[in-house]
This record gives sequence, C-alpha cells and structure tokens, in this order.
Amino acid sequence: MRYFNYHEFDSPDAIGSGEHMMDEDFLQMLDRARHLAGVSFKVNSGYRTKEFNKKCGGRPNSAHLAGCAADIHCTDSRARCYIISALLEVGFNRIGIASTFIHVDNSYDASHDEDVIWLYD
Repeated sequence: MRYFNYHEFDSPDAIGSGEHMMDEDFLQMLDRARHLAGVSFKVNSGYRTKEFNKKCGGRPNSAHLAGCAADIHCTDSRARCYIISALLEVGFNRIGIASTFIHVDNSYDASHDEDVIWLYD
C-alpha cells in the first residue's frame, strides 16, 4: 500500500489484526481512492473484533468484522466530496455518511445491499 500502514486498521483490542484480518482487495481499492482524492484519509476504524464491534455499537453483521470496511475521519465538506467521488470511481458501492466520518465497505455478505449511500443520524 502506498498511503496506509496495516496498523491503521487494527481493532483496538487486537494489535496486528489490520495486517492479518483486513481484506487485501479492499485495502488496494482504498489505497487507489486515496490517490485519486488527493486528500489524506485518517482511518477511525478498520477491522473490528466481535467484542469491540459490540462495544462501539456496530451492527452484528458489520463489514468491519470481515475486514472489508473502514470509517474515514472527515468533517470538511470539500474533502467529503473528494473522498466520496474517489471511492465511487474505484468501484465502492456501499458508502455511509456521518458528520465526522465516511464509512466505506465492499461487503461480500448477501444481506448487505449494493449500490447504496446512507446517512447516519
């Protein structure tokens, strides 16, 4: 990866999990998106253990559990536009937008809808 280190994707309760649990295809797509966006991506959350996912209020079938999701810190409207545009350009089709982060995943879970952008309350 050009723009990230595996440790950025570690679950806080499982040091080294970013390297061992994150999906490589997801990471390569995210790295390409970072290049296209031209703005830094600070990863708030990558891989999550079941325990940490529960603690932070994640959904039981969260893509974070499979290592194919990330929450990117973002509070600036222009950066948000650049990030989302780049994520779409590289092929991501599941994006969640909150006031302080952008969730992106390429879940392989059949229960997750594709071609969706949602808002968090």
